[in-house]
Amino acid sequence: MSRYMNSEVKPFQAKAYLNGEFIDVSDSDLKGKWSVVFFYPADFTFVCPTELGDLADNYEELQRLGVEVYSVSTDTHFTHKAWHDSSETIGKIQFPMIGDPTGTITRNFGVMIEEEGIADRGTFVIDPEGRVQIVEITAGGIGRDASELLRKIKAAQYVAAHPGEVCPAKWKEGEETLAPSLDLVGKI
Repeated sequence: MSRYMNSEVKPFQAKAYLNGEFIDVSDSDLKGKWSVVFFYPADFTFVCPTELGDLADNYEELQRLGVEVYSVSTDTHFTHKAWHDSSETIGKIQFPMIGDPTGTITRNFGVMIEEEGIADRGTFVIDPEGRVQIVEITAGGIGRDASELLRKIKAAQYVAAHPGEVCPAKWKEGEETLAPSLDLVGKI
């Protein structure tokens, strides 16, 4: 996945479901702010609604950080609407649910499971310049945790705003960072 780090998001155009409407979404929507592109295998499944519900529960905090979330599966935007309308958990979602039935976006991000026509569980954090800063891929049976995603986003935003500083393992907002130098070599 290192080939994605600092790479620009490839061009795409898609339809999404958002708050009772179908909207157009493209790669240009990811520029100018921090974004999370959150791939999941399929609507009307088992682990996926727990992950999306967790994101929905943390969406206000993500928005406070200036982050927009885009969930993506190879289902259509129509299927997203049906799922949103029929599930209490998915009904909480206030971020765009992108339909990618052709798999173009899923392939652009390298998370297509070709033999199944569905996406891996992939999370990509995109900076305001449209460059990938965080990549996480998990196996199908392993759900992701929005609180850990929030921690990583805060670290990425801190590093972007403070050149010359880095965030050590388990760093949390407000904790000390490091300034890499020869003085630290062998002392950590």
